[in-house]
Amino acid sequence: MLGGTEFAGRAVVEAALGRGWDVTAFHRGRREAPPGARSLLGDRTAPGGLAALAEGEWDVVVDTWSAAPTAVRDTARLLRGRAGRYVYVSSCSVYAWSPPAGYGEDAPLVEGASAEAGQTDYTRDKRGGELAAVEVFGADRSVLVRAGLILGPHENVGRLPWWLTRMARGGPVLAPGPRDLPLQYVDVRDLAEWILGAAEQGLSGPYNLMSPSGHATMETLLDACARVTGGAAELRWTEPEVILAAGIEPWIQLPVWVPPDSDMHDALHSADVSRALATGLRCRPVEETVAGTWSWLRGIGGVAPQRSDRTRKGLDPEVEAKVLAAGTGA
Repeated sequence: MLGGTEFAGRAVVEAALGRGWDVTAFHRGRREAPPGARSLLGDRTAPGGLAALAEGEWDVVVDTWSAAPTAVRDTARLLRGRAGRYVYVSSCSVYAWSPPAGYGEDAPLVEGASAEAGQTDYTRDKRGGELAAVEVFGADRSVLVRAGLILGPHENVGRLPWWLTRMARGGPVLAPGPRDLPLQYVDVRDLAEWILGAAEQGLSGPYNLMSPSGHATMETLLDACARVTGGAAELRWTEPEVILAAGIEPWIQLPVWVPPDSDMHDALHSADVSRALATGLRCRPVEETVAGTWSWLRGIGGVAPQRSDRTRKGLDPEVEAKVLAAGTGA
């Protein structure tokens, strides 16, 4: 595991240990790897930073890198003759904007990405990482995991932790409608289990990795958040037009939510995931994802870690109160 101490990487390590696998986590030492994993320390961005990987053989390498594609290229080159398969956790952001509702893995991809590039933007960095993995390991020994929205314990992006913290505060809560808005995401633990299964099956190629659209809705997600935090929150369902008119930014200020019938909803909540389902993806109920995240969040004192390279999520309480005071919620 390249990484293995935070969110997706950590979930992969924990799942592999749970299967009785021997796990090596290559990381910078800023946080502890899960107990039971062997740690090798190094910094992929520093000269000589891959020295700890100079020796050793592995059946599978899992990489979640999100910055300069050259880091994927260099690591893959170093491990090419000593690892059986390279699994790169990419993103559905690699598809050219805007993908149509129901897009599959054959949808057009973003242009301008390269395995030889330094860090540019998230979309091209992820696509460049894909190119690097395939160029070095070959199409038959590389797996491209095009994840969408990832939720679950140890989240360091700020989406589900924000909703849980807001619900725990109680009182009237601005709930973005419509209630039956279909969502598409993957629990990080289900993502990890699929990755390990893909390695066992010898899979290759790209996979859209998230739940079927509508596995949860805004209502089932927010109801679960309200219940698990004690039921002190009162959901005030509000029409999308009211939210947008108030200048509230979808996805960022109201995490997970994007307006229905929009390019954003097509791109973020409507991918075709039939390939992943056919190869073993199993998605736990939204209530389990919410409960697991809340349990973890309480266990660390209620304040989730935040990646420095991602924008902070959530709605300012004054903005929320102003919209609610207008009497638009129901």
